[in-house]
Amino acid sequence: MKRSLTFLAVVIAAAAGGGYWYVQGKLPQREGEVALASLQAPVSVRYDARGVPHLQASNETDLYRALGYVHAQDRLFQMEIIRRLARGELAEVLGSKLLPTDTLFRTLRIREQAERYIERQDKQSPAWLALQAYLDGVNAWQDSHPKPMEFDVLGITPRPFTAQDTLSIAGYMAYSFAAAFRTEPALTYVRDQLGSEYLNIFDLDWNPEGALHSRPPLAAADWKSLEQLALISQHALSEAGIPQYEGSNAWTLSGSRTRSGKPLLAGDPHISFAVPAVWYEAELSAPGFNLYGYHQALNPFASLGHNREFGWSLTMFQNDDVDLIAEQVNPANPDQVRINGQWQALTITQDTIAVKGEEPVTITLKRSPHGPIVNQVIGANAGPTPIAMWWAFLETDNPVLEGFYQVNRADTLDKMRSAAAKIQAPGLNLVWANARGDIGWWAAAQLPIRPDGVNPSFILDGSTAQADKLGFYPFSANPQAENPASGYIVSANYQPPAAMPIPGYYNLADRGQQLDRQLADATIKWDTQNSQALQLDTASGYGPRTLAPLLGVLREVAAGDQEKELVEQLASWNGDYPLDSVSATLFNQLLYDLAYAAMHDELGDAWFQMLISTRVIDAALPRLAADAESPWWGLHGSSEHGSRSDAVKRAWQASLAHLRETLGNDPAAWQWGKAHTLTHNHPLGLQKPLNLLFNVGAFAAPGTHEVPNNLSAKIGPAPWPVTYGPSTRRLIDFADAGQALTINPVGQSGVLFDRHYADQAKDYIEGQYHKAQMGVIPEQSTLRLVPKN
Repeated sequence: MKRSLTFLAVVIAAAAGGGYWYVQGKLPQREGEVALASLQAPVSVRYDARGVPHLQASNETDLYRALGYVHAQDRLFQMEIIRRLARGELAEVLGSKLLPTDTLFRTLRIREQAERYIERQDKQSPAWLALQAYLDGVNAWQDSHPKPMEFDVLGITPRPFTAQDTLSIAGYMAYSFAAAFRTEPALTYVRDQLGSEYLNIFDLDWNPEGALHSRPPLAAADWKSLEQLALISQHALSEAGIPQYEGSNAWTLSGSRTRSGKPLLAGDPHISFAVPAVWYEAELSAPGFNLYGYHQALNPFASLGHNREFGWSLTMFQNDDVDLIAEQVNPANPDQVRINGQWQALTITQDTIAVKGEEPVTITLKRSPHGPIVNQVIGANAGPTPIAMWWAFLETDNPVLEGFYQVNRADTLDKMRSAAAKIQAPGLNLVWANARGDIGWWAAAQLPIRPDGVNPSFILDGSTAQADKLGFYPFSANPQAENPASGYIVSANYQPPAAMPIPGYYNLADRGQQLDRQLADATIKWDTQNSQALQLDTASGYGPRTLAPLLGVLREVAAGDQEKELVEQLASWNGDYPLDSVSATLFNQLLYDLAYAAMHDELGDAWFQMLISTRVIDAALPRLAADAESPWWGLHGSSEHGSRSDAVKRAWQASLAHLRETLGNDPAAWQWGKAHTLTHNHPLGLQKPLNLLFNVGAFAAPGTHEVPNNLSAKIGPAPWPVTYGPSTRRLIDFADAGQALTINPVGQSGVLFDRHYADQAKDYIEGQYHKAQMGVIPEQSTLRLVPKN
């Protein structure tokens, strides 16, 4: 036994030692000297206390090559998984469960569009040369270091990263903005299967003849395939554990409104949480150029950034840049569709998807003159009606690469306006300020001109002119403002004022109103301190506004002193979501149960779940609550009439029963922080027990959907895992931009066991900030990159 125990101890020690050296070999190198091919001169990379690199180069090409190198050592797996998502190549490493996602992204033709974009590029432009240098740096790190741990787990063979990958990821970003896949089928189903009166709560214009009036109505199989298409679209990103873009806050104030007398810029883009976080921070410096930037995977140009002279943030425009179009098929030839009175052939190609552990799968891709046929994603179960997708990303020149290269250097209103005009898809709001005193906002998108009377909220009829596009509006017609008399600009995804109607899937105005009410107060002088409180605000008028018409009914249906007290707490609730709020928990549960009581009987499981996942439900539920005569209150398929009072009673009783079962019988235990939590999920953490190793959290989370601190969960029964929120919080006072504030939701590094893997997660959820240090920093370590002989 003694010999056996000795042998076991040796084996354990060897395994521990091997594991230690295995882990050490994967960690980023942040000090010492490394020879890097193609460098013209040495580059200094100083790391601060948060692991953010500060790069100093003697020329721009070396700067971007070094950025690619250090970005790769912190985030190579993120680069790999996101390019695979964008290009429809996930099943090759994650297995057949990702085949529907790959099929969807192949159908979207993102890879083809990336190729066309590259063909149009000026290969000698500074933007293109910078991208190539950056990719050289990424590939240099990959070629000279052990594979990341995730590559070993999944059996990924490294391959070079290319410009096609970078541009494909731009397509993924544009897709993640698009709400049409879920919203347009759901609204069309409501209109065509339930009737016009059911659309009133959505505040949509209705065509009494229906958008498909000149072609046969959609068959039951069509509705089934649209339902499946919407579900695939909804799950496409969540199954891969990759951040999806959802919304954002940004505002800027002129010097007349700030304590320092200089403009102030604030921004917090709302993106799905994941490990690693979406943004990679880096300060870049070369002769004539300096920028503290926030970079996406495989993109050398910062999507957010600032220096001492200017800065900008982004929000989603939310314009509708996708139309779903039902094509009319030629009865004599199923591969022809009717366009403007003539039968036109579909373009048909084959594609092959590699699947881990299985034979490759061949898919058929079809395209009409309107765009890709997207319901073919369903395969043999697709309905008889081809559904085409017109998508601005595929139909515009979209020189977004050049656009963001210029944004990174835009220190004047004229330069920023010119750069914004080059960003055509997806639609973005750019909110900008400079130290000279200017502030501005531009809604950047190339907006299509649709025929008069066409409502793209519904599936359009491809056999008529309603699916046509009559060109694009000039950029000058886009919503925008420069140095407004009010002295401030706020952008929060609500519908902006415009000279012409701009269809879109806009967020509620409540969040923007909450910000605007405070920013409009001319007695307040703003600085980074009171701006923190505004970014971290957890209240809005949405809850009280929705509850107000229901309180009378709730008082009638509440049984016993405890229930009556809960109703009175709701009546006095101000719509705030701190961790200890019971009313926040009760309202959130009641909101779901009210939607279920009113809508589920009409929609059934799949369409109900689809509808409550869209933005239109946020505006619909307060209108529904206020309309006692809405047909939604009826009991569909029942001889009973049904009423709002009956539905509210069912919802109230269901809410109490669920909360008692989930959180305990004592309402004092129904605190928001116990039911509303944030876990940062790694793609491998979606598979237990790897979640224990790779994921970060859970943390009790304040805030909610559509408050400034927009830590959002899906509408549903408690508990509520947070899915998205501020992907960073930034505050820059241009009196001293070197003291700008920032925070990363998790950490700078994506390498497991690295000290910067999750070192900011606790500070983030507690509302703390760190300095975005610029220039001379308290040096933690220095990596020196030198030319290879």
